[in-house]
Amino acid sequence: QVQLVESGGGLVQPGGSLRLSCTASGIIFMTYAMGWYRQAPGKERELVARITSDFITRYADSVRGRFTISRDNAKNTVYLQMNSLKVEDTAVYYCNTNTVSTYWGQGTQVTVSS
Repeated sequence: QVQLVESGGGLVQPGGSLRLSCTASGIIFMTYAMGWYRQAPGKERELVARITSDFITRYADSVRGRFTISRDNAKNTVYLQMNSLKVEDTAVYYCNTNTVSTYWGQGTQVTVSS
C-alpha cells in the first residue's frame, strides 16, 4: 500500500521560509519522480515542482528562484524548501507520485499572512 505523508506546513509572514517534507512508503522510492502540487481556495490544483529519479527538477514559473525541490532516497523523502514566501503562496500543498496509479498525500496547509 502506497502512502505519502506530508509535514512542515504552517503560518509564516511574507518573506519568510518553510520546508515541507513528504515521506513515502510502499514504493521503491528511488525509481519514481516525485512532485509537489498546491491548491488555493477556489482554484484548481497546480504543479509547483517536480523531481525525477535522475534528480532533474522542474518548477512553476511563479515559484522558480524561490522554491527548491530535493530528495533523499535513503530516507524515502522529498522536500520543498520555500523561501521569500508571498501571500499568494497560501494553499494546501500535496505530495504526488505516479506508478501504475496516481498517489497523493493528505496535504499540508501553508498560510502566508502578516
